[in-house]
Amino acid sequence: MSLDITPSIPVGRQIIQSYGDLRFRVSDNFFESPVLVFPEKTITWSVSSIDGLSVGALSDVIEADPAIDILLIGCGKVMALIPPDLRDALKDSGVVIEPMDTGAACRTFNVLTTEDRRVAAALIPVE
Repeated sequence: MSLDITPSIPVGRQIIQSYGDLRFRVSDNFFESPVLVFPEKTITWSVSSIDGLSVGALSDVIEADPAIDILLIGCGKVMALIPPDLRDALKDSGVVIEPMDTGAACRTFNVLTTEDRRVAAALIPVE
């Protein structure tokens, strides 16, 4: 099942239009893989489960220009805890992480991006 969650969005901003069926629709583009969604772009991501999270896997977020303040981690069907060492490493880089289920991460990204926040979403697909 795919759920449409499209809000009003400023021109040039990425918007997550739907998720589910193991894919995402972001700004009219379909992705059948995990993705990193930034305010200005979406890229495929190599992490397919929460166990694959590492500082290296999130280097695109840490090195983003302009800098990302908040990283939403869509953990899949349910929220998962992030290891304290990874949370601390990202915080030391200036990025606060918020883990949640993928649906909540998609909806929260849309709200924060409409507020012109420097947010990114690391999303693992769900059925």
